[in-house]
Amino acid sequence: MSLLKTSLHALHLELGARMVPFAGYEMPVQYPLGVLKEHQHTRAQAGLFDVSHMGQVLLEGDAAAEALETLVPVDIIDLPSGMQRYALLTDDNGGILDDLMVANLGDCLYLVVNAACKEADLAHLEKHLGDRCQVLPQFDRALLALQGPAAAAVLARLAPEVAEMTFMQVRRVKLLDQPCIVSRSGYTGEDGYEISVPSAAAEALARRLLAEPEVEAIGLGARDSLRLEAGLCLYGHDMDAGTTPVMANLGWALSKVRREGNGRAGGFPGAERIFAEQRDGVSRKRVGLLVQERVPVREGAELVDANGASIGRVTSGGFGPTLGAPVAMGYVDSAFAALDTELFAVVRGKQVPVKVAKTPFVPQRYYRG
Repeated sequence: MSLLKTSLHALHLELGARMVPFAGYEMPVQYPLGVLKEHQHTRAQAGLFDVSHMGQVLLEGDAAAEALETLVPVDIIDLPSGMQRYALLTDDNGGILDDLMVANLGDCLYLVVNAACKEADLAHLEKHLGDRCQVLPQFDRALLALQGPAAAAVLARLAPEVAEMTFMQVRRVKLLDQPCIVSRSGYTGEDGYEISVPSAAAEALARRLLAEPEVEAIGLGARDSLRLEAGLCLYGHDMDAGTTPVMANLGWALSKVRREGNGRAGGFPGAERIFAEQRDGVSRKRVGLLVQERVPVREGAELVDANGASIGRVTSGGFGPTLGAPVAMGYVDSAFAALDTELFAVVRGKQVPVKVAKTPFVPQRYYRG
């Protein structure tokens, strides 16, 4: 099957990107700068990411918020206009079908879903919400992420009003005379923005941003190491339909009003199982892992206890350039989930010591005003 291309594909090639298959698309994994320097540049200044492979969807109609609440354990009805929230699509067994961002644009809801899930998510939304609101895919729009401490200063040169925004605020903004949807958010742990732009205008906007002295093009390799240091889950790796929000340590993503015993408790798929797990606990749980030797511990590595008994598996892992050490995340039997628990990851037959640790591994620097 031929790979899809984003509207910035030609620009990536021009910039010397190494392209790889990702979620059905041909995407840049790194540029000549290299993953390590791209990571460090984003933490120090500003990195521009092409994330146009993600799915964008609008929900229109007066009942859109009430309708969406039937699919997610999140407070959508009281989401203020101009704000967005992290949400989880759950199935009847409490498993996670996808994680997504939901923004209230005032006259509609704007959703950003994962690339590998977008067709399934769209079908899910149409099946369950299609009779209550309009489900409008926006797959003809590109999505850029400008991330790092210089992001606000850079984007404010094109639209001064973005400097006033705080973390998780969203608004319609004109950039280079094009209608864009801009949120102050991202997937790196840094301050920054995600920018939805008409595909035909994406290359001009990307070139304009890359012309700023603080900005470098950043590939998927550094995006992964940045989000791992920030302790952020990657769907299909750190969570999937076989994990519930409680197992994935995402209890904070269950809005208070939707929890057991509160005003709009339940009403979303899998609510009974999720509430039972919050009461009674789970058999396994996602944890952060600090690797005690300078040995990268990758996804799929088995986790064992001091006796060599298998107690879990790594779901994401690699070198953390900002931390200067390898880091990982994975699932362990709940008896081994306490902070500072000493375990071992099996790497090429050798036991590498790891310690259960708090995430994020590197402090998040979202701008909260």
